[in-house]
Formats: sequence, C-alpha cells, structure tokens
Amino acid sequence: MLLLFSKQKLYEGENLRDFRELVERYHTRYAQKTAFRFKLSPKDTQIQSISYEDFYQDIRVLGTALLSLGLSKKRIAIISPNRYEWCSSYLAITTSGIVVVPFDKALPENELLQLLERSKVDGIFFDHKYLSMFTSLDLPKDLPLQHLICMDDLSEEEKQSLSRFTVSTYAELIQKGKEEQVQGNTQYDEVTIGPDEMAIMLFTSGTTSISKAVMLSQANICADIYALSQMAKVTKEDTFLSFLPLHHTFESSCTFLYGTSCGITIAFCDGIRYAAQNLKEYQVTGFVCVPLMLEAIYKKITKKIEEQGKTGLIRFARGLSRFLLFFHIDVRRKLFRPILDQLGGKLRILIAGGAPMNPEVIDGYLSFGINLLQGYGLTETSPVLAGENDKYKRLGSVGFPLPGIEIAVDNPDADGVGELKAKGPTVMLGYYENEEATQNALRDGWFYTGDLGYIDKDGYVFITGRKKDVIVLKNGKNIYPEELEILINQLPFVEESFVFGQKQEDDYKLYAEIVYSEENLQKEKPNLKPEEYEAFTWSEVKEKVNHTIPSYKAIRKIFITQEPLIKTTTQKIKRHEELAKVQEWF
Repeated sequence: MLLLFSKQKLYEGENLRDFRELVERYHTRYAQKTAFRFKLSPKDTQIQSISYEDFYQDIRVLGTALLSLGLSKKRIAIISPNRYEWCSSYLAITTSGIVVVPFDKALPENELLQLLERSKVDGIFFDHKYLSMFTSLDLPKDLPLQHLICMDDLSEEEKQSLSRFTVSTYAELIQKGKEEQVQGNTQYDEVTIGPDEMAIMLFTSGTTSISKAVMLSQANICADIYALSQMAKVTKEDTFLSFLPLHHTFESSCTFLYGTSCGITIAFCDGIRYAAQNLKEYQVTGFVCVPLMLEAIYKKITKKIEEQGKTGLIRFARGLSRFLLFFHIDVRRKLFRPILDQLGGKLRILIAGGAPMNPEVIDGYLSFGINLLQGYGLTETSPVLAGENDKYKRLGSVGFPLPGIEIAVDNPDADGVGELKAKGPTVMLGYYENEEATQNALRDGWFYTGDLGYIDKDGYVFITGRKKDVIVLKNGKNIYPEELEILINQLPFVEESFVFGQKQEDDYKLYAEIVYSEENLQKEKPNLKPEEYEAFTWSEVKEKVNHTIPSYKAIRKIFITQEPLIKTTTQKIKRHEELAKVQEWF
C-alpha cells in the first residue's frame, strides 16, 4: 500500500531484528515459493529449482553441523562464484552466531593466504575450483584455519591431499546436521544473536596491502533492508538475476538478503556472455548492477536502433509517451515492446550503484518503462546510504538519504561541494585491528565517506568524485575525472575511459586513456585504417567533449588501447593501479 509519509518513505516496510528472524520468514511466509533457480552448467537445458522451505531446512541443518564441530563464536570464510551453496552457507554461519568472512572470488593465491592470516578464520567453505590453492598454500603453523568444507564432492585422493585439515563436503555436513537433529541436538535452536556484535567481516576493494577489514553487525544489515523496503516495491512475484559477485555487500545485501526478505526468486547468471539468454529463460524482472554494465547494454540497444534506421521513430515515441505521462497515461511498455523483448520481456526494475552514471542512459531506460533506481553507499555502510525510490527521482543525483540515515556535506566550497558524511544504524562498527583508520573515518558520530558531493535544496544527493581522486589546478579549480569519463564514454566506439592528471611544470594537464571497440569504430567510420584510429578518436574528443566543457577541463592528450582497464570484480576502475600503469607512457 502506498503511504504518504514523505519523499523518503513511500512504503510501510517491516523491521528485522537479525538474520534468524529473516530465515523464519522463509518458513512462515514463502515456504512453497521458489527461492533459487540455476543451471549446473551454462549448456544445461534443465533448470534446477529450490524452494524457500528447502532453503530454510538446509540453513538449519548446516548450522547444526557447524555448531557440532565446535565452531560456535568462531569465524568462517566463503570463497566461490555465485551459487546456491554460497547463500545457504552464509546464513547457516551467521544464524549460528558465527562470524562470516566473504572473500573475493577472484583472489590470487598470495592474497588469499594474506587474508586467511588477517581474518584469523577457523574454517572456509570453498568451490572445487579453489582446491589446488589449498593443496599448494604454504600456511603458517599457527594459523587457526582447521576446517575446509568443499561445496562439491571430493574424491578420497583429493581429501588426502588436504590431510593436515579436517575436510568435509557440503553434502556431508548437510547429512551430519540431519543426523544430529534426529539425535536431539538443539544447539542451533538455542543460539541467541547479539545484533550489535561483529557478524560479518568484509575486505574493501583493492590490493591486500591497502584493503581494510570492515566489521558489520546483523543490526547494520537489517537496518539497511528495512530502509530499502520503504523505498522500492519488490515482491514475491519478482525474479532477480544475480551476477554481481555475492562477496560484495551491494549484491549480498540488495539482491540476496533484501530480495529474499521480500520472497523473490533469485536466478544465478551463467556468466556475462549468457546474461541476455538468462534474462529470457528465467523471465527476469529485475537485477542489481553497476553503471558500466547498464551503459554497455544501452549502447547495444541504441546501436541496433540506428542500424535499423529507427532513431527518428524512437525519438517520436519517447516524446509521445512523455506527453501522455502528463495525463497519467503510461504506454511506454507497449510502445517499446520490441526493445523490452531484447531484455527478456519482463524486466521492470534496475538498481544501480557503485559509480556515477550517464544521465542520458538513465533517461533512456526510464523512457522504455523500466524503473531504474540509482543508489549510493559503501561497504562501511551496509552498503546503501542514499537512493531513489519508485516515485521521486532527479536526473544526475543518487537520490536522497534512506529513512533513518543522515547525510551532510563537510566543509563545502563555494559551489556547495565537500566530503559527504553520514550517520545512522547502517554505519559499520569500525575497521578490524585498525584503530587509526577507524578514528579517521568515524568522527563525532559521523562516518566520513571519502566521496565528494553536494546536496541540493530539495535534499537530493549528487556525487562529484572521490576525494583522493580530485585533481586540483593551480587556479583552485577542481576536476572530477568521473565527470569527464562519462562524456568520453558517450562516444559510440568507446568501451571505457580513464581520465588522469599529469603534473607539468607548475600545473596539471589532463589526459585520457581510451579503450575502444574496433568493430564499432569501423561502423562509425568505414574504411578507417588502424594507423588512423588515434587521430580520429582525438578529433571526436575535441569536438564532442572539449568543445562542450570549460577550457580548464579540456583533455590535452589521449592514449588509445584495446586492453581493458584494471577493475575490481564489481567493475570499478582500480584508479591507483591504472595510474601506475599509464606512467610508463611518459
């Protein structure tokens, strides 16, 4: 039911105390509903389904098994691609009063070793693909890690290769938990959760040497779920595609935990190359993503429209639909049915966050009748701090503070831009074993985000860039690289870009590394020779970027490449690593 509370609170929502209360919903509200759909391999034609009742029972028996192994109050890591066992393991761990430590699925061996040491985990759930890591890792003798639990079956030979550990498989623990319950083991039922104690340890993006271990409580995450439930309408009729890595709090909080609190079905993507196919075969209604993915999809759609000679027709249809919306007549999904069919036909909601997004792309999805909601947050804030809702949006902004969250601008400049700070129940407990970083981030009851932005007169939050990435010219002007990258990325043959400043004499000059698509470049300019690519790209940047911005923001030189930028598993540019790489060109 729509409630006229305020701009921030559209729906009543429902508070959660902890994850055990969340898991009870699976049994009492959604038992017969399908919780997960997936294929065992991309080429499979058969789709597996798991009900909420089965999910509930697996969590309980798995938790019972973990407690019977003496892991109460310990720490257990998880490393695997997105799969059902990741989700059931995560909730079995946390509802048993054990701390969960999700690891990045792309960790190289040396970084996995360092994180095992830093997190002091006693056990780890892992996908079979990581088996060789554990057989070859030179682990210190004083490491508390004892229990290895493979999500897949293991041969006796494979178990022998891990003989220094207590080795189990996921299936064996499920069976053990069932047997323990039959024999009267009630340890799981007797667990009480300290909602304000550390329950999740998450390592921030970046190399191991600079990553920080964020300590979150179940109360932190539950507060974010409650706030999200007041902003957007997600129901048990929805099916969300999960393809951002689950170790990242954006995907785990928004798709997995918030989604299942609403009774959605989660379909696991078979990989980015299969995403279009998965949208259709799972009849997906929504997904959580980063702007880079949405911009790539939108470019493909608009390119196809151009190739079919329908650009003018689509422009007219958009104008017509906007006119009719003034009279509360919404015909967008009928007018743009062929476009929606390319996206599976059922897609209705997109939740985007993690980086600034091109306003033209946002407007494009909205004009097709897809509800695109932008959000903003950090791992340290569980993660969402601000977002748009089903009714209130402002192009270019990331929405407004979620219910229960305060956001303010620290030390704003003449344009109102300063570091964003936040307070509320979603803010972390601190950084694990890093008091200096904790005191720097948490001051006077506020969490300092490190992001620069401003808040307009109506309360909408705008992000201009990262404090550490801003380029300050000698005239005092601030350059936000992300703003220029959005403009460059609008060029149809540009895959992605990286803007950086290079000190020359007593000031900075702006450069851009541009990753181009040769196929799209040829479509844009047929018969263009490879040796002419850079000159043509530079002419396009000068005409379509530099001529549209103040001269002090102009790009002075470009470098073109087909090598993708260095990114995290959630597709954020690792700016410090990319900057180190481009220094070789000077």
